[in-house]
Amino acid sequence: MSTLDATRAELALVVLYLNKAEARDKICRAIQYGSKFLSNGQPGTAQNVDKSTSLARKVFRIFKVFVNDLHGLISPVPQGTPLPLVLLGKSKNALLSTFLFLDQIVWLGRSGIYKNKERAELLGRISLFCWMGSSICTTLVEVGELGRLSASISKLEKELKNTDKHENEQYRAKLQKSNERSLALVKAGIDIVVAVGLLQLAPKKVTPRVTGALGFTTSLISCYQLLPSRPKSKIA
Repeated sequence: MSTLDATRAELALVVLYLNKAEARDKICRAIQYGSKFLSNGQPGTAQNVDKSTSLARKVFRIFKVFVNDLHGLISPVPQGTPLPLVLLGKSKNALLSTFLFLDQIVWLGRSGIYKNKERAELLGRISLFCWMGSSICTTLVEVGELGRLSASISKLEKELKNTDKHENEQYRAKLQKSNERSLALVKAGIDIVVAVGLLQLAPKKVTPRVTGALGFTTSLISCYQLLPSRPKSKIA
């Protein structure tokens, strides 16, 4: 493959990535929390960027993500999933859908369409509690799924005892899935602390700067998770 062809392929991946609405939302999220880190809750340009980006993201998310999680709530679960994990997964979807629905009312309040500002702020606080709850559920689900994967990998390793396990496609797939779930677990755990910061439940420990730094970190993780897979190179 020539240098020009390789450049075209890389640009095609960038275009594919930026065409994803969710990817653009996560990039804006990184800008939002990066600005929160820089402002540390103090008035100025960084805080203005934080607030304006936050408001813009609410417009990006109108209906789409809310509908996605609502669809996940009513969708069937994979066969063999333990009931506790099913309930936690459905609770996560319900809480995240509620958060995104209430978040739209917050946007209406901040844009001046919805006039009752006190109620809009109250609903905004409730929505953040819903988001924190969904992050807790996600953390528990990932812990449970990682436990199941670990048991499955251990069983497969015993079956492949006298062979090179890394040559086995099923083993590699399970290992990749385990890595993906580990990253999702880290992200969900950090997001719980971000929610604590936004709700100001521990203002002395989780300051706006800490919230911004952790939110920026999880935003980068989300951006990474949305990266398109690279096509495998053809051997001439």
